[in-house]
Amino acid sequence: MVSEENPVCSAKGCRVDAVWVLAWNNPKLHAPERRKTWLACEEHREHLSQFLGVRGFLKDVVKLADWEEPPAV
Repeated sequence: MVSEENPVCSAKGCRVDAVWVLAWNNPKLHAPERRKTWLACEEHREHLSQFLGVRGFLKDVVKLADWEEPPAV
């Protein structure tokens, strides 16, 4: 969930302001329509996207300013 006043990057040890939302789900654990989120700064967007993408989890990458939380399921 993206609700912090000044959201920061989800990369381990990074405290930089987030710019991106990476929406994902693990199909073995979550319903197909469920979206979990990681936040990313410019520097870590590609790394975090690759981490999720290799596992088949990544569903969408959206600018934080444009992100709208999907309705709860």
